[in-house]
Amino acid sequence: MTNTQVTLVQLDNYGPWTVTPSPRREVDLQTMQSRLYADLSQAFGMRDGYVFFTRFDNMVAVTNGLDLEDHARIQESVRNRYPVTVSLSIGSGPSPADALVDATAALQDRGSAQDADRREALLGQPLEEGDRTDDDVQIAHFDVVDATGTYTDELDAFSSFAHIEAGYAALMQYMHEAHDSLSFFVGGDNIIAVCPSLSPADYEDAIDHVAETAGVDVRVGVGTGVSAHDAGMGAKHALEDARDRQTDVELLSEA
Repeated sequence: MTNTQVTLVQLDNYGPWTVTPSPRREVDLQTMQSRLYADLSQAFGMRDGYVFFTRFDNMVAVTNGLDLEDHARIQESVRNRYPVTVSLSIGSGPSPADALVDATAALQDRGSAQDADRREALLGQPLEEGDRTDDDVQIAHFDVVDATGTYTDELDAFSSFAHIEAGYAALMQYMHEAHDSLSFFVGGDNIIAVCPSLSPADYEDAIDHVAETAGVDVRVGVGTGVSAHDAGMGAKHALEDARDRQTDVELLSEA
């Protein structure tokens, strides 16, 4: 059974800051957001975690193995390098979606995202070391089957983007509603989903749903591990097996 630790990363009072003392240039905001995400990706990644940008002012990290001190150091790094601060809220459980719900509720109880008095909240309790196992995190790495031949080399760039985004939207919604999973677009034609303990049949159902709903064919490699890094690397290797074998679903244990 998985036991995923999820951290909600939320910029403090960000909306008001973007228009104080007057509206800031959009290009400057986009640049800052992308740099902050890159720095957070590196900071969590150095500790074997993953972070996903979602809306940029809200990000979701998979943080199995990170303790409160690790989280506080990340907050300090942001404070020292950026004109904004971040609040962090930790949740955990067999369902990644429920863990994020718990983390979100705790942060909402502390104050609004636009509350000028809420700064650098650090909430929730990480998993105790003795409670961690080698199967705590399940990562599924999806990609579009022959995205280059079907879309990139055949359609204009925006049409290719629209098709792949439609597939992502269908997969994201289905995996969340049917399987309590959190799915994130990570560039190109790749989607990473943080999942509870799912079976190959569950993934087959998701692939069929995307094909029927969005007309996009996807495949998936699945890995489990003690951390996001370990599970994610397992998923990458399993996805390579799926490509080589021309199969829809491969789990690392089957590789």
